[in-house]
Amino acid sequence: MEQYSDPLDGIFQALADPTRRAVLARLGSGPASISDLAGPFDMALPSFMKHIHFLEGSGLIRTEKQGRVRTCTIDKNRFAAIEAWMSAQRLLWEGRNDRLEHFVMAAQNKEK
Repeated sequence: MEQYSDPLDGIFQALADPTRRAVLARLGSGPASISDLAGPFDMALPSFMKHIHFLEGSGLIRTEKQGRVRTCTIDKNRFAAIEAWMSAQRLLWEGRNDRLEHFVMAAQNKEK
């Protein structure tokens, strides 16, 4: 994965791909091995591993090898960063929408 100046850039880049989103959705129900995660996808394991490395590089998942099995888990701390950013954006846009509503209402009252 490329290095991004802001960690959120890498996170949103990781979330932009449907395969990676599907992997995260599966990991939402608990840890899974690479082979379990790769099963539903019609791609070679090296291609699938690129998605795993991208997710790991963005910090959305962690992998751990025990014997011959590599297990993936979600890193919930990264999702907290996404939630914080989205909450800030929600507040910003709600404020803008409120100001727009007040402007429209004032303009309508002036017309009357």
